[in-house]
Amino acid sequence: MLEDELLKLRFLCGSSAALARIYQKYADRLLVLAGQLLSDANAAEDVLHDVFLKFAQSDDTFRITGSLRSYLATCVANRARDLLRQRRSSRAGSARTWADPGGVAEPFEAVVSAEDARAAAQALAELPYEQREAVLLHVTADMKFREIARMQGVSLRTAQGRYRYAMNKLRSMLAQGDEA
Repeated sequence: MLEDELLKLRFLCGSSAALARIYQKYADRLLVLAGQLLSDANAAEDVLHDVFLKFAQSDDTFRITGSLRSYLATCVANRARDLLRQRRSSRAGSARTWADPGGVAEPFEAVVSAEDARAAAQALAELPYEQREAVLLHVTADMKFREIARMQGVSLRTAQGRYRYAMNKLRSMLAQGDEA
């Protein structure tokens, strides 16, 4: 994470190369995160674009002391949540579903076949949003439960519970799929 600290400093000094490297380093994972949160590839691309546009414009106000990856993942999750709220109020959404862009490997895909990965992604999409968000932020963005709790505005125990309930539901859904 030394590279991230240097990137943050260079970004604060106005380096476009630092911004480009941050994008190069995190865009694919953040796109997958957004896609899994929204189950919509077009909206995921919009979220990623919005987050990096705001991030690029924040070089004069940018101040974080923690992980750059967690910060960006939090921005993506917040923007995805805002978009879902807008959808609920307007009831307008896209029919296109999410697919992994260009083979960005998720941690669970490294150990299961492509068919199992599709089943896991489908089961993940069926979880309540708060639980799906907790799982994805913990697994994909490597965020601590304390960070997830703060971001979701809940207690640490609630964040841990959301993750635990989600994992139990995923196990149950995937076990039912294996029996079929």
